[in-house]
Amino acid sequence: MSQFAGLSDISISEDIPVEGDISVPVGSQNTDDDFSTLDEPVKDTILRDLRAVGQKFVHVLYPKKSSALLKDWDLWGPLLLCVTLALMMQGGSADSGEDGRPQFAEVFVIIWFGSVIITLNSKLLGGTISFFQSLCVLGYCILPLTVAMIVCRIVLLGALSSIGFVVRLIVVTASFCWSTFASTAFLADSQPANRKALVVYPVFLFYFVIGWMILTFSPSP
Repeated sequence: MSQFAGLSDISISEDIPVEGDISVPVGSQNTDDDFSTLDEPVKDTILRDLRAVGQKFVHVLYPKKSSALLKDWDLWGPLLLCVTLALMMQGGSADSGEDGRPQFAEVFVIIWFGSVIITLNSKLLGGTISFFQSLCVLGYCILPLTVAMIVCRIVLLGALSSIGFVVRLIVVTASFCWSTFASTAFLADSQPANRKALVVYPVFLFYFVIGWMILTFSPSP
């Protein structure tokens, strides 16, 4: 122990630099505070989210191979489109005494359950996209079909049955093709090259069922 006897007399000079910053100045701020939204007004938060949703709608209307819908995914847009589509199908030709509730439930079940099945299929086939990113893309790409539903409701108000059906058929077919093309454009790069057909086929069926519901919709008398 004699070799350590002199260690107690050794003092560390204050001039010796110490690795790391162990002091926090009173007036300093972390750089991460610039990105914090805890102190942000609710109005600014809502407007920022609405702008983000609007930008994703624009990307769906002008689809191309990009990760625009995948970087900052959200489910606000899909929820808004799902509710709008379900409300537009209320009061259909089912039982009018139930205020169209079966149609409202059908839309929710088909959209969300169908999106989950397609996402699981994509993951099982080796897709690199995350679960919620896939739901975001599939949900936002319902926008053309939602617009088609609005157009069909307007056509049903005044057009003749034969002419109205032809117009609705054209609009729904174009919207179906647009939704399928947009979703596959965003999801193409996240799937293995030799399994893209197995991923696109469920997406085709998914939007086809929604388009068929819109085409065969007729308001209750």
